[in-house]
Formats: sequence, structure tokens, C-alpha cells
Amino acid sequence: MSTATVFAPEIEERSIPAEQEWLRKGSWPPQGKWTYEDYRRLPDDGWIYEVIEGELYMSPPPIPIHQENSGNLYVAFHNYAKKHDAGKVYDAPIEVILANWANPVQPDIVFITKERLHIVKRSRIEGAPDIVVEVLSPSNWLTDRREKFEIYAKAGVREYWIVNPSARMIELFTLRDDRYALIGKYGIGETVRSEVLPGFEVKVEEVCPASS
Repeated sequence: MSTATVFAPEIEERSIPAEQEWLRKGSWPPQGKWTYEDYRRLPDDGWIYEVIEGELYMSPPPIPIHQENSGNLYVAFHNYAKKHDAGKVYDAPIEVILANWANPVQPDIVFITKERLHIVKRSRIEGAPDIVVEVLSPSNWLTDRREKFEIYAKAGVREYWIVNPSARMIELFTLRDDRYALIGKYGIGETVRSEVLPGFEVKVEEVCPASS
């Protein structure tokens, strides 16, 4: 995701972007108390809103380098899914409900295997995808590595990919005993291989080209 800002109405000195000044007004819940119903009342203004353990996070639209890296990896997953009839892949924006931990989050990419497509509902995904991908931006890396890292593991997301466009690097984590274990950090000239999808692999430079 792109730049993440935590909205904390109880702390007036915390900066709120001018576009979200309306958050200081009206009947909005305090941090820690946000629900999916509150989320549904938020405006469709181009910003990305997520609720993680009752806290509202908001991000501006992604920048081109983010979209390029995300799009490249999406295409690789899509081609694999189609070739092997392995499931479905979705990219942001898409709502993903993770039990009581996230209502919702909007990962950059999610892959759901064929056997678990029942979690895909008409308007959202209700349950843990098999694979989640987040593409880092300079100001949101902490959210992807801390809050999202923890809730994806709690919810049972089997594999977590973190793409770093500026470093041209991909990190791959897999779930081991309810915790993520680092499988590897891959740079230019290296290939990332999924443990969840048999035979799926992608070269780092195909996801993060030099033009990025």
C-alpha cells in the first residue's frame, strides 16, 4: 500500500491531511473502536481506508512505481492460476475481512486457491487468503511489517510477500506454528519460489524492473 496515516481523533495535535478534515467532525468512533459499519460510512474519495484491530488507517492513491511492481506480480500470479486452474488472484482495491483483526484490509494482491474459493463473496473476501502481497512505499513500511505482519499471521495467511520497489527486493515469509518464518530475501538475479503454489516462481527483475 502507499503512505499510511493513522487517524487518532483523541490526539488533536496529530496531523490529519486536509482532504480528511471532515474526520474531526461528526460521529466518528475513537481509535480502537472502529467497526466495519463505521468503515462503510467513509467517503469514496480516492483514499484507501483500512481498519486494523479497531484502528483506522488511511493511505493516498498508489504512485506509479508501486503500481508497476504490483501489476507485474499480479500478472505472474494470474498466468499461473489460469494455466493450472489453481484458484483466483485479486488486486487492490478489494476488501478482505480477517475475523476480529481486520474489518477490512486492502492488500495489494491476494491469491486464493481453488479449494478455498468459498471465502470469495459477492462484494468482498471473508477469510484469510492463501497468499498476501504488500508493496512497500517509503512512509508505510512499518504498517506492512508490524500491524499487517501480525494480523496476517493471526488470521492464518499461509504466505506473505513483501515487495520493496526502491531496493528491488522481495521478501518471502511462510507460516510456521502460527508465526511467520523468513524463507528468504531475494534481489536482482534471484528467483522467488512459492511454497504454497507448486511450481510458481518469478524473477525479481520481472517484478521490479530497472525502469522503476
